[in-house]
Amino acid sequence: MFARLLILFIIVPLLELLVIFEVGSRIGYFYTIVMLLVISMAGAALAKRQGYRAVAQIQEDVRTGIMPGDSLIDGVLILAAALLLLTPGYITDAAGLLLLLPPARRPVRAYVKRRLRLAITNRRVRVWTGGPDGAGWYGPGEQPPQRRKELDHRQ
Repeated sequence: MFARLLILFIIVPLLELLVIFEVGSRIGYFYTIVMLLVISMAGAALAKRQGYRAVAQIQEDVRTGIMPGDSLIDGVLILAAALLLLTPGYITDAAGLLLLLPPARRPVRAYVKRRLRLAITNRRVRVWTGGPDGAGWYGPGEQPPQRRKELDHRQ
């Protein structure tokens, strides 16, 4: 876990700075900043459009009685792409733009599905039942807390 955080918060920003300085030294810093802004704005517009499509697909799946698994994963990946595009830098922008393209998103979706399936198989998934009536986290082999309403009906 420490290695992942190290990569996320130290190595990726350093790489981003190196790329920005290199591009800036070749085309000029003004054009570098303009390119970053244009890429981010274009990516935000594409993310918005893809996000609306994902929501529409989720609604269509629910309406037809299909479990919207792939659509939900696509929605999360589009959100991740939008967050990457908000982060200034060419590396994160490239990753975000790739996640917005459906053909490039398919292998990532397959990877996420494999990881979720593995987590469920290995019983590493915990479910938040939330709410003000005493619910909370419960994991494999644990019974979800009973709701007060269910208890009131039994009496």
